[in-house]
Amino acid sequence: MNAIDLLAAKAIQLRADGHFDDENAEPVPSPCISVCRMSPDRSHCEGCFRSLDEIRLWSRADGSLRRGIWAQLLDRAGISSETPP
Repeated sequence: MNAIDLLAAKAIQLRADGHFDDENAEPVPSPCISVCRMSPDRSHCEGCFRSLDEIRLWSRADGSLRRGIWAQLLDRAGISSETPP
């Protein structure tokens, strides 16, 4: 499985568990899949597809912002928005 497959599988599971629902009060889990390596142009992590700013912001972000970051990174990874979130 490559990083995109792992990320897509994690997103599918989180959606099934309700973590992408606005009314869910539980923290939105991190997209980190332990493949922590920046792309050659340093625009994003090759594992979770977050930018450096998104990685830095994650620990302070509320659920709404975290869901937004998930949506952006899935788009960046080329994962269908119909999957999650």
